[in-house]
Amino acid sequence: MTHQSKDPLHGITLEMVVSFLVDYYGWEELSYRININCFKSNPSVKSSLTFLRKTPWARKKVEDLYILIISK
Repeated sequence: MTHQSKDPLHGITLEMVVSFLVDYYGWEELSYRININCFKSNPSVKSSLTFLRKTPWARKKVEDLYILIISK
């Protein structure tokens, strides 16, 4: 018997989440939906990951948007 996690982020890295959102929205639209500078000023996945790993409130917004999209 295997147990599946009810956490939609189980097994998903932050890099996968950011890359998915960038592919889905693009940087410009993503910066409108989540108003943080790492998505506005010279955005890259690497710089975004650095910021999001240090900033729990911003990471939560990104993860919440991802969960919203995948649960549609």
